[in-house]
Amino acid sequence: MSTYGRILSFAKPYHRYLPQYVIFAFLAIIFGLANLALLKPLFTVIFETKTTEALEEIANAPRNGLNLQTLESIFYSKMLEIRDVYGKSSTLIYVSVIIGISALLANVFTYLANVTINYLRADAIQKLRSKVYNNTSRLHLGFFSGERKGDIMSRMTNDVQEIEVTLFSSIKVFFREPATIIVYLIYLFVTSVQLTLFTLIFFPVMGFVISEVVKRLKKKAKLSQESLGRIVNLMDEVFGGMRVIKAFNAENYVNQKFEEETNTYKKINMSMARKNELASPTSQFLGIIVVATLLVVGGNLVLEEETSLDPEGLLTYLIVFSQILNPAKSISQSISSIQRGIASAERIFKLIDEKPLITNEATALPLNKFEKRLTFENVSFKYDKEPILSGIYLEVKKGHTVALVGSSGAGKSTLADLVPRFYDVSEGNVKIDDVDIRDIEVESLRNQMGVVTQESILFNDSVSKNIAFAMPNAKMDDIISAAKIANAHDFIMELEHGYETNIGERGGKLSGGQRQRLSIARAVMKNPPILILDEATSALDTESEKLVQDALTKLMANRTSLVIAHRLSTIQHADLIVVMEKGQIVERGTHDELMGLKGNYYKLINMQSL
Repeated sequence: MSTYGRILSFAKPYHRYLPQYVIFAFLAIIFGLANLALLKPLFTVIFETKTTEALEEIANAPRNGLNLQTLESIFYSKMLEIRDVYGKSSTLIYVSVIIGISALLANVFTYLANVTINYLRADAIQKLRSKVYNNTSRLHLGFFSGERKGDIMSRMTNDVQEIEVTLFSSIKVFFREPATIIVYLIYLFVTSVQLTLFTLIFFPVMGFVISEVVKRLKKKAKLSQESLGRIVNLMDEVFGGMRVIKAFNAENYVNQKFEEETNTYKKINMSMARKNELASPTSQFLGIIVVATLLVVGGNLVLEEETSLDPEGLLTYLIVFSQILNPAKSISQSISSIQRGIASAERIFKLIDEKPLITNEATALPLNKFEKRLTFENVSFKYDKEPILSGIYLEVKKGHTVALVGSSGAGKSTLADLVPRFYDVSEGNVKIDDVDIRDIEVESLRNQMGVVTQESILFNDSVSKNIAFAMPNAKMDDIISAAKIANAHDFIMELEHGYETNIGERGGKLSGGQRQRLSIARAVMKNPPILILDEATSALDTESEKLVQDALTKLMANRTSLVIAHRLSTIQHADLIVVMEKGQIVERGTHDELMGLKGNYYKLINMQSL
């Protein structure tokens, strides 16, 4: 399916809006043409460019069915009647009223057509946004590590808006304007076949010129959207890292980077603008040349009396033909600007077509409860081609605390990320109660787990909603109870609005220790049987660490815990301590057993003591 066709598929079911739009647009075209077509009888009757006998012949023509001849006969008959009874001035008023009514109806139906197409556009864009967001939110964590966050945000905002402005607006142009041209051409053929055949020579020339402009636009449109994505990404990085930027006096450095990228964006868009603006004046110039040529050719036909075309017929013909230029101009402008929408749609569809690596197997079963153990059997993992873990064998019994220690880059966090299937193993198996976690529904697997990381991930919302995250029906008593267990209740009550206080973006209104205790309260609220604690106290000061560690101790009571520890003093009472080095387990045992070995763990303890 073409990119444009895929975009239009979001407008389904078409029967909700398109039939109404087609009817309204067609009626608007008919009444718009009627305004112009009435000029000929106006000139003929009021200014008497035809003899009375000729006019009566038209008025008394056979009326066989509803066609142009019948309508013309009725209209001329009524005009002659009014002229003979009330005079030419009254006839002029009569025709003007008819033109006014026709113009009113043309505008009413134009309005209804535009409103209908806007409903279709709004509905389709809502579906597109939801599709992009839902698919992107379900992608594996590795995708977000390899992509610029700002570029993803740009695709989901600017690119979708570009599609809305260009592609869906073009639906109106690509139906109404060609339909207008066709209806007007039919009228022109009825008026003069010779002249109309002559005009058709110019359409292929105009089409060729516009197509050449379009070819040069598409590549520039893609470059423009990519540059805009880099600008959004740069702004996200700068505003998120403002503390570091100011600390290093790096304002000029980041300003220069921003200036360079915006200059690139400006140059690309100026290049696009030059090509885009070329289409309209080119088509307009060619149209004027055609009108001037028609005036010469048609004028000679009238003067030489080689056709039935009369002066008022030629004048009306030229006026109607000139109205074809506006639809032709709109089409040329849309074809030019639509390339931005196509480029944006291609970037959007890359997100939609990206397949999540973590999915449920067709035979996956729910995990209702955790009963015995969590095991790693010959587990290996690699990002792309780089090995991170190799040959891991580990058993975590229910109710036990297992601590993972080792230097940075040893693979501790990666091993923990395999448990909730943030990633899948490259080799081996991770099992819960002897069932491979790939055979378990991902949602039910993660329902059994709570995660507290080194970086407190909080949201720009109230304290209570952060604690009861994704639990819209949570009771306030349960939220307060979870906060008390996490040693967070006292500082929460000191906030301006207590539990309803908004904590700002990423919890920016709170201290590090407060943010971490809210994260723990959130884990308490979930009440999971398995806990994953990823260096949850490493970034805290001594006082905050004591409060958080006390909260963690309460949280870990009677639970199965996998703890990644930076400060080794916090895990000395773990049931099992696993020492990792370069993606492998090099030592395991209790604190006393590992100290007795005087190996890697012993060295790490001594280094921290120093």
